[in-house]
Amino acid sequence: MAENNSNSIKSGMVNEVAEKYQVSKENPFSLVNKAQNGIPVTAFFDLLAISGLTREELAGLLDLSFKTIQRYEKEKKKLNALNSEQLLKMISLYQKAEEIFGSIESFNRWLRKPSVGLGGHHPLSLMKTPGGIDLIRDELIRIEYGALA
Repeated sequence: MAENNSNSIKSGMVNEVAEKYQVSKENPFSLVNKAQNGIPVTAFFDLLAISGLTREELAGLLDLSFKTIQRYEKEKKKLNALNSEQLLKMISLYQKAEEIFGSIESFNRWLRKPSVGLGGHHPLSLMKTPGGIDLIRDELIRIEYGALA
């Protein structure tokens, strides 16, 4: 059975994780710069705790197996630049989503439904690339300002 963390998500946890990894909504350059050096695999587990995604879903979005993640953790290995950027952008995305939706649970429901503003794609499927995460962020901003497609 897939492990799901949505019941344990507490308001404010997202901001704590964002602060831990120095994710700034105002400065995307710092996020990319931080990602280039790689981030600890603990970011995976921190995002897992705040996102409500299953470990298999999150590992799949990174195109890694959960066993690989566990091995990286045991070896205290950093994630590569691409996976680091992806995780940091996801943390930032969840931070923005909590502001807009009021809860991570509501955002997770939205992630799993087709979005007209995203060409009918399920937003979750777009989280496989940093560019897809940017598209979701843009859609969240449109939702925030009521500029729906």
